[in-house]
Amino acid sequence: MKAQLAVTALFVFGTAAGATDVTVVGLFPNKVVVQVDGGPLRTLTPGQKTPEGVTVVAVDRDSATFEIDGKRSTLRMGQARIARSTPAVESVTLTADLKGHFTADGQVNGRTVHFLVDTGATVIALPSGEAKRLGVDYEKGQKVLMRTANGTGAGYLVKLDSVAVGSVTLYGVEAVVVEGAGLALPLLGMSFLNRMDMKREGNIMTLTKRF
Repeated sequence: MKAQLAVTALFVFGTAAGATDVTVVGLFPNKVVVQVDGGPLRTLTPGQKTPEGVTVVAVDRDSATFEIDGKRSTLRMGQARIARSTPAVESVTLTADLKGHFTADGQVNGRTVHFLVDTGATVIALPSGEAKRLGVDYEKGQKVLMRTANGTGAGYLVKLDSVAVGSVTLYGVEAVVVEGAGLALPLLGMSFLNRMDMKREGNIMTLTKRF
């Protein structure tokens, strides 16, 4: 049987990380020649999987069936399909404590921290001792005067490399470091929360990443 050589189809499968382009270049008995994301040509048989995660399910005389992230598509001669999956949603669910406060375990620059969620705080706020523990060189930041419940004190505006709460991670997040005893614990303020869709139902709060 002669091999059928042609650019037969382009399959674009959207994933949370982006689109995967699969081009069928040739069909042989029980074999298919494919190009994934503009990479090298690969000759595959059913059951084989490319490094990009494209699995060949079956090959017929005039078509090939692929599986990408659990979804299948059969590409025939001269046929093109475009399919897009729903991007993965990054969200975290928080539960209020007995006082009605929401707290969250997270990370700052890859180090663990326990936040109090505070929609009244313009930015993330860190006590100076906690900032030192987290490796934040805050004294290089812009010095400002802070008003706290314990009076007026010095603070430093900084930008945190990363802030994570649950599966949600943001980069380049503004924060303030408060010196002295003016701040008892880290506050998860609006420099983080403004980039979330916040939904509260009773004692449950859901934060969903917007950008």
